[in-house]
Amino acid sequence: MPTVGVKRDLLFKALGRTYTDEEFDELCFEFGLELDEITSEKEIISREQGDSKASGASDIILYKIDVPANRYDLLCLEGLVRGLQVFKNKLEAPRYRRVSPVNGEPQKLIITKETAAVRPFAVAAVLRNITFTQERYDSFIELQEKLHQNICRKRSLVAIGTHDLDTISGPFTYTAKAPGDICFRPLNQTKEYTATQLMSLYKTDSHLRHYLHIIEDKPVYPVIYDSNGIVLSMPPIINGDHSKITLKTKNVFIECTATDVTKAKIVLDMMVTMFSEYCSQPFTPFKVLLVFQELAYRTERLSSEFINCKVGINESTEKIAQLLTRMCLRSRATGVGDEIEVEIPPTRSDVIHACDIMEDAAVAYGFNNITRTTPRTYTVAHQFPLNKLTELLRQDLAAAGFTEALNFALCSQEDIADKLGKKISETKAAHISNPKTAEFQVARTTLLPGLLKTIAANRKMPLPLKLFEISDVVLQDETKDPTFFPGRCAEIFVQGKSVGRLGVLHPDVINRFELTMPCSALEMDVEPFL
Repeated sequence: MPTVGVKRDLLFKALGRTYTDEEFDELCFEFGLELDEITSEKEIISREQGDSKASGASDIILYKIDVPANRYDLLCLEGLVRGLQVFKNKLEAPRYRRVSPVNGEPQKLIITKETAAVRPFAVAAVLRNITFTQERYDSFIELQEKLHQNICRKRSLVAIGTHDLDTISGPFTYTAKAPGDICFRPLNQTKEYTATQLMSLYKTDSHLRHYLHIIEDKPVYPVIYDSNGIVLSMPPIINGDHSKITLKTKNVFIECTATDVTKAKIVLDMMVTMFSEYCSQPFTPFKVLLVFQELAYRTERLSSEFINCKVGINESTEKIAQLLTRMCLRSRATGVGDEIEVEIPPTRSDVIHACDIMEDAAVAYGFNNITRTTPRTYTVAHQFPLNKLTELLRQDLAAAGFTEALNFALCSQEDIADKLGKKISETKAAHISNPKTAEFQVARTTLLPGLLKTIAANRKMPLPLKLFEISDVVLQDETKDPTFFPGRCAEIFVQGKSVGRLGVLHPDVINRFELTMPCSALEMDVEPFL
């Protein structure tokens, strides 16, 4: 779940009242959110980097709030406050509408066919006569980043560009060119670079280097120009410095380029609906001439019986319509039986099915208010026998002073072969066809390497180290095993079947794991005991 950090005092000011931490925690729970942490910038830095780095950091209290991953409208202070105010019946859900400029034609964004080779879609809008404060500006930038990391999938699906419209002039052109043919001064730089030079420049940038792979292997790079040839942005990497927004910006041009047009429209809707409240005409972003329609409302119809049945309540049609309206879903009883008409606003892209509407009704009703009932279908569950046995073993081993280790089921070929004095062909291990790293080449055939690597990582701990692990292996090698020291090992038999080995590890095995002390080990299969 995404976590949104908001300043407590700023949040309470926007909500119009002060809450205790316990009261706000309860409000979040009622609304389907979770107050994850109460902290400050200074505390965060101190925890992550040490007290010396935290010197001079802000002591302002921050609320870290977990929101559902599909509720993009709650990823900023503005949307969070708006949702809570509507939920508490202190505000009516706003109506969002597109308008044309009072003077002149709407801005145009021309998309050329060259973009099809790299990033084919783009949508745009304008926020006119907006007023920024430092807090609003910070929230505006933070929402972009939250969307980039969430629905935009780290800019691979959608990239957002925001520009001071008064520094550029339309119509705007979205096209794609060879990297060497694109030249501009990027954000916060003092000179111009070609796109090729920028890709090299940002390879060491801690933030932007994570996005270079999206286009660096493409024959052409996407770029947006204004009518004078000024570069607005080279999505999804960087905006131009010429059109950067500031606290003095009054008109914001927002463009979203994408490989997924549906996601692009959702992202644009989020940006304009969240911050259009700061325009001189609140909730009225201006339109840009495109082939797509933004800020679209739609209606859905469903029965109150469906909601009552699924949630486990018994409320009237009118009451359920009121519950849904509290969740920013304007609803009314149509008068046709128990039918409810629900209006889905552009901020609620998460509402796809009737079940999503039912979930909102449950949230507004209050999960703690739903009467507990015994399920009609009564079944008796029991623990899987193997799990029961392993849990008993874990308890006894822990009581005997052993510490449980939990290691990865995948390991390197070297771990289960070379380091144990075997050939990889002898292990009959299951190999991963496209391992991401050398540490995850095969499925483990034995638990021993993981335990030895755990010891190696804890060599500074006081001796003796007594570890155990009870987990699955993909395949066991039952042939004669040189992992143990000759003459100091034994094989365990149960009803004539070999189920494991114990003994002193071979010195070569110990050396290969960079250990300096003698080790003994017991390894056995517990399934035969069922």
